[in-house]
Amino acid sequence: MVNGAAETKETRGGPLIVQSDQTLLLETDHADAEECRREIAAFAELERSPEHVHTYRMTPLGLWNARAAGIEATQVCASLRRWSRFAIAESLLTGVAETMARYGRLVLEEDPRHGLVLSTRDRPVMEEVVRTASVAALLGPRIDPDTVAVYRENRGRVKQALIKLGWPADDRAGYVEGAAHPIDLREREGFTLRAYQHQAADAFVASGSGVVVLPCGAGKTAVAMAAMASISCRTLILVTNTVAARQWRAELLAHTTLGEAEIGEYSGERKEIRPVTIATYQIIIKKRGALTPHMDALSQEDWGLIVYDEVHLLPAPVFRMTADIQSRRRLGLTATLVREDRKESDVFSLIGPKRFDVPWRDIEAQGYIAPAACTEVRVTLTEDERMSYALAEASDRYRVGSTARSKVAVVASLCASARAAGEPTLVIGQYLDQLEALGAQLGAPVITGATPNAERERLFAAFRTGEIHLLVVSKVANFSIDLPEASVAIQVSGSFGSRQEEAQRLGRILRPKHDGRKAHFYSVVARDTNDQEFALRRQRFLAEQGYAYRIVDADDVLVGDLAG
Repeated sequence: MVNGAAETKETRGGPLIVQSDQTLLLETDHADAEECRREIAAFAELERSPEHVHTYRMTPLGLWNARAAGIEATQVCASLRRWSRFAIAESLLTGVAETMARYGRLVLEEDPRHGLVLSTRDRPVMEEVVRTASVAALLGPRIDPDTVAVYRENRGRVKQALIKLGWPADDRAGYVEGAAHPIDLREREGFTLRAYQHQAADAFVASGSGVVVLPCGAGKTAVAMAAMASISCRTLILVTNTVAARQWRAELLAHTTLGEAEIGEYSGERKEIRPVTIATYQIIIKKRGALTPHMDALSQEDWGLIVYDEVHLLPAPVFRMTADIQSRRRLGLTATLVREDRKESDVFSLIGPKRFDVPWRDIEAQGYIAPAACTEVRVTLTEDERMSYALAEASDRYRVGSTARSKVAVVASLCASARAAGEPTLVIGQYLDQLEALGAQLGAPVITGATPNAERERLFAAFRTGEIHLLVVSKVANFSIDLPEASVAIQVSGSFGSRQEEAQRLGRILRPKHDGRKAHFYSVVARDTNDQEFALRRQRFLAEQGYAYRIVDADDVLVGDLAG
């Protein structure tokens, strides 16, 4: 109940302070902090995560995602009341309920006489939107006071425009079946769907379109294969690169009834369109952001399902293309819906709302991803390095700080310790000159975007077999690369404050280890520079998932003292 009596004593003493600006302050040392965090993460986003008090914020998009996932406003308000240390302003609870109630006031649906229509049971809302220029241009004639026709080709753009107005539409217009094609899973020893994978696939199929959020290493590909088997139709799978395309192909051949002739690759190297086609994002986008003729060739096929791997990375042209194919079922897969360009609303409106999400720690507790220890290693720069940083242009300072030569000895020491412990290791960074220098210093192969696909696959295969124990990799290895043997990752530089990149990099080492050992994620950071500031920003998403960063000094690493 939103409007009710004053809070009882049972609601006092909790770990949460709920503020009238819709921020939530979570005391991390409280005995109930972990349980509280898991509940509020379903509808609030972590903003800051220093040692003792984490700050979350409730946003309209977060609340709409929760509503689309079946969470009612009464549940959100009950969670806030349950954990709040102090009485909550009724105006805040009312605001939460009213924001969540905006989802679904407008419905896109099929009318037997008029085709695609936008309808409402709240006539003033309809009057507001049809009089808004950005929406009106996408609509057809008014059918009655509560219904207006929608030009079918504008289905996606209408949803984009409505969410910007604050009236997210519930899309119930259905989907074309697409050309049928038989697909079945081959569950056997070594591969059976886990309970949460079944739940994720079922939630997607029941809704017809949307996003499944699971940790790296938790088997998002298996969820997609289960959805494909359930729908059994021609399927287009969009992936980040050719290496990822071939990993998908191998998984489909190993775990479904699809044969070689039924799976095509559409990339810079091959142009095959088959009942299940795996295409790279790059092949359908020109350098200046336009769609290529290849997209026309793919669009002519009668797909019943389109899968977007790493949906949080969708380029703008793919969003534009997706706005035109709203009649096809769309499945987005990601470890985190965070986008640093703040275009999460485009994912919501064009791919679909979040349909399934499980906290990373829950999957870890079930033994399906490895436990991980996160450590930030702070390096003190030399006087010359500090002066170079101080004299650099503001736009260059992050690069100067994050590529400081003083990091090399620390990385070498961490690699030596990992080698002695028999732990396969990835050194990951942003800047190619830094990575080349580290590769030379460590005597390790370097994989960047310029590395030919055949060479990448050879090196990844050698790493999997243990022939190579150390790889230096650029951001090409941030996602969609299956290296289950990796148990240590050392981050030397990143994409400024990118939260999703931090999550993806930790994800490279989360596959369960055969001996049950922990994964270790090290972020090597230059003290007293914006490298340190950006590191704190990058860590926010993982802090939301319950990971804590231990901070150590580089001198402790160099003398081999990392106890604690």
